[in-house]
This record gives sequence, structure tokens and C-alpha cells, in this order.
Amino acid sequence: MSPNIKVGKVSFTFGAIITLLISLSVAISVGSVPVHLSTVWSVILNKLSPEIVKQTWSKGREAIIWDIRFPRALLSMMVGSGLAIVGASLQAVTRNPLADPHLLGISSGAAFGAILALLHTGLFIGLLTVPLFAFMGALVATIIILGVSRFTGATSADRLILTGVAVSFVIMAGANILIFLGDVRATHTVVFWMLGGLGFAQWTQLIYPFVILLFCGAWIFSQVSILNAMTVGDETAYTLGIQVARFRLIVFFVCALITGVMVAFSGIIGFVGLMVPHIVRMLFGGDYIRVIPLSAILGAILLLWADIAARTIMAPEDIPIGIVTGLVGGAFFIWLLGKK
Repeated sequence: MSPNIKVGKVSFTFGAIITLLISLSVAISVGSVPVHLSTVWSVILNKLSPEIVKQTWSKGREAIIWDIRFPRALLSMMVGSGLAIVGASLQAVTRNPLADPHLLGISSGAAFGAILALLHTGLFIGLLTVPLFAFMGALVATIIILGVSRFTGATSADRLILTGVAVSFVIMAGANILIFLGDVRATHTVVFWMLGGLGFAQWTQLIYPFVILLFCGAWIFSQVSILNAMTVGDETAYTLGIQVARFRLIVFFVCALITGVMVAFSGIIGFVGLMVPHIVRMLFGGDYIRVIPLSAILGAILLLWADIAARTIMAPEDIPIGIVTGLVGGAFFIWLLGKK
């Protein structure tokens, strides 16, 4: 690798991190009540280290920044990173460029589990109930999709996606039945949540997606050499001593865990896992030692700006963020199909 290429890649990574920080700042500052960027970071620094900055802002501005927008932006970053990592991992182990937790029906399974907890079982184990049920739903959906694809012989990329879409329709039909049978007063909130939304972000809940993203993301990054081998083919992976079937199942399990927890706190947000890994590979190559971390960064940036658009297009009303990612992702999906 030439020195110029190395410098270019380092510059790109550094630029991605700077872009992430700028995107975070803008996401906190914009809204129905605009806040200057200097005030944003003054409040954050003052909260992290009291009295480090002289307070010149009102208590209302501080509450908007610290209690509402900052946790929302952090949740947006975690969800974007998590879904992008899942998409990159699934595309490697399935050798399917169209693999995505939304298209494969994993997100639908997570939504089914979350709706079951929200409307029917109640939070009988506290705040962990919804993420746990969402993970179980995502895992069951993954098992069903793998079983159906094996039963029907749907091994090609396009047939696997069709299998995921078909299973997703069935699962969402079940989720709609749960909504229909649920408490009428709670269904409005659940329906809005299903469209994708980050407005319910709270500091007390951020620990759950953060821990899952940290540990699962670290494990996936530790397996980048195996993911690279899986992209070449099962035969090559076997010759390298990789237990392909076992590793693929573990990756599906980890991806279901990430997807379930992220969907539990954000609703169904599609196409992030499809778009981001492709963009990273086009800009930075296909080596997964770069694809995984850069997908995490770019996924966070993408969802931050999608949330900014959702909050500003029809301000002061919030558009469900799933609508924004659906519009952008659908166009990207059509373009990707055209590229074959």
C-alpha cells in the first residue's frame, strides 16, 4: 500500500470523526427552539464538569439541550451504528449485498416482540422487558427465515431477500393483530413508535443500547478476519479452518441481539444497514477491518441527519424518522438493483 493511499485513508477516517462531531452539534442545536452551538457545548461541558463554564443560559435552554436533545442525539448515533454494523455483518456471512435487518425481516420480529411487551405482557421485569422481548422476536424471526430459506432452497441473493420480505409480511400481520387487540389508548403511541422515532430517548434508558452496541460491536470487530474469509465463500473459509455454519449462527444471534435492542428503543428504521456498508466499501474498500468501524461512524452520521430532517421539514411537528430513511433508502435500493 503506497504512502499516499495510507494518508488518504487516515484523512478520511479523521474527517469522518470530525463530521460525526459536527453532526452531533447540529442535531442538538436545531429544532423548534434554535440553540447556538456555543451554548450547546457550554451546557454539556458544564454538566460534565460543573462550573467549568460560566452559566449565561436559561434553565429552559439547559433542559432542552441536556434532557431532550442530547439523549436523543446519542440514541440516534447508537441506533445508526448498530444497524450499520448488523447490515455489514449480514452481508458478509450471507454473501448477499442486499442483506439488511429490515429487508430480511429481523426488524419486524423485533417489533413484534416489543409490541407484545408494550401492549399485552406489561413491563413485568422493568425497563428490560421491551428490549428482551424485542431480542427474542428478532431471534425467532431469524430462525424462521433461515428455516424457510433452507426448506425452499432459497440460497441465491434475490430469493433470500424475497424470503425475508415474505416472512416479514407474516410477522407484521401478527404484530398488527396484537395492536388491534391491545388497549386503544396505547395503540396510537405504539403505531407512531413503529414508524421509527427517537423522541422517547431518556438518560436512564441509554445504558441498554450502549452496552449491547459496545460489547457486540467489539466482538464483531474482533472477527473481521473471519468475515473477510466469509465474503470469499464457504469453501475458502473451510480451508482456513473456520467452522462456517457455527460462526454464521453466532453472527445471526449477535445481529438479532443488536437489532432487537435498537428497535426496542427506536422503532423500525429501515435501510440504514443496507446503505451504509455499501457506501463504505465504495469509498474505502472491502476489507472488514475498515468496513465495520467506518460503517459504525457513517451509520451514526446518517441517522443524525435523518433525525435532523425529521425534526425540521415540518417543524414544529416531528416526522417519524423511519419515513425519512425509507425515502432515502428506497431510492438507494433501486440504484443498487440497477448496479446489479
